Amino acid sequence: MDSDKRNLSKHLPKYQQIVDVIKGKIANGEWPIGSKIPSQRTLAKTFGVNRSTVITALDELMADGLIEGKMGMGTFVVNNTWTLLATNPPPDWSTYLKSGLHQPSQTMVQEINKDESNERLIQLSKGALSPDIFPLDKMKLVMQKVTEKMGILSYEEPKGYLPLRQALSSYVKTIGIEASPSSILIVSGALQALQLISVGLLHRGSTVLLEQPSYLYSLHVFQSAGMKLAGLPMDKQGLLPDFIAAQRKQQNKAILYSIPCFHNPTGILMSEKRRQELLQMCEEERLPIIEDDIYRELWTNEPPPAPLKARDRHGHVLYIGSLSKTLSPGLRIGWIIGPEPVIERLSDIKMQTDYGSGSISQRIAAEWLESGLYHQYLASVREQLTIRKAAAMEALEMYMGNIATWDIPEGGFFIWLKINEKLSTKELFTKAIHKGILLNPGTIYAQESGLYVRLSYAYASLLEIREGIRQMATIIQDSRSDYLSM
Repeated sequence: MDSDKRNLSKHLPKYQQIVDVIKGKIANGEWPIGSKIPSQRTLAKTFGVNRSTVITALDELMADGLIEGKMGMGTFVVNNTWTLLATNPPPDWSTYLKSGLHQPSQTMVQEINKDESNERLIQLSKGALSPDIFPLDKMKLVMQKVTEKMGILSYEEPKGYLPLRQALSSYVKTIGIEASPSSILIVSGALQALQLISVGLLHRGSTVLLEQPSYLYSLHVFQSAGMKLAGLPMDKQGLLPDFIAAQRKQQNKAILYSIPCFHNPTGILMSEKRRQELLQMCEEERLPIIEDDIYRELWTNEPPPAPLKARDRHGHVLYIGSLSKTLSPGLRIGWIIGPEPVIERLSDIKMQTDYGSGSISQRIAAEWLESGLYHQYLASVREQLTIRKAAAMEALEMYMGNIATWDIPEGGFFIWLKINEKLSTKELFTKAIHKGILLNPGTIYAQESGLYVRLSYAYASLLEIREGIRQMATIIQDSRSDYLSM
């Protein structure tokens, strides 16, 4: 609906303009019969009017028989101009939407995803580096070198562009992982890696054990493939291995998913000792591991312990890496490292899915790694993240020292903030949006008790970080005053 406000006819009353736009969407099939239309608040925001104007427009559309409100569910399209005339109704697309295999994101996650493209909001939610950190000049230089050497582009090998896999083989050796190019699969980001694993290796009805809270709870990649999620507790050293055995007895077929470096959303760095304990426990239980290590290079204090995969002597660990968090999400370059038969299986599924990741992106990634530019660039990224983290800590101490608690992360993007006040997640999220701030509430990560916020210091400017935290504190303090006065 981005262009709808621009398409309003200025000579008509505002409510009539909205009626005409919505009728157009229904008539041309953008909003088919059975689809739920946006909320009154969303429509008012989209068209730049107050809610009373939107209500007037919706009343007219209801009177025309095009939409219908359902108590507690929202407003739905029930007819279009043809069905009002015809005897045979068109297909109800809503039944197809509900029967699809892939489950939709949580409503709040969908709202966050949409608002992350809103440049007017202070993005304290965004798990990505600021455009200010992006190495534009170096990227132009790399792309120029790639185009100078480029021939006719065709489909790559099923496992990916060989020079990139060779470069990755050398790169992961620096963190202790011995992997030949044949045991590496290039994927379109870490999310595709999880999708391939879910459909290619796991049985329907099996269980994915993981930290709770976890980023994976905000996605439905495993549940859509018919799997269950079972949360495991954490402490400041990371996931607690002792709870694995008890869960393992209850689950017939299971796999462990973990983010040991600068965990999303808590920012926890799993200790050396805990990694050894975890791998030993999983080997004893014959429990395979998915190690999601996409934040590894974003340390701000000192390099993290070696990956679980570096200690893996029996092929228990599938290792996922990516350039999305460190270099550019737009390249869509990630990788899976594992036993060759597993990589063969996943590469076959990837070929069936998209016939391989983009050739140009793979060549650009290879040039970054082969030239040594990536290693140099990471040093500047860590420097910038250190500055941003310090700004966030200073603002938290100044504005939220008496209303929240947190730990100082050793790297990554996130601070896991616990709010020590009476306030609902929805209330905080909504009021923050009205103040021009986008937050990620802990509930989307299955944080079941207390009020938590995942605060990102990677994307917003230093001034925005300070102002966003100040405004958050104001919202919380005002809500406390309202609660006490009740």
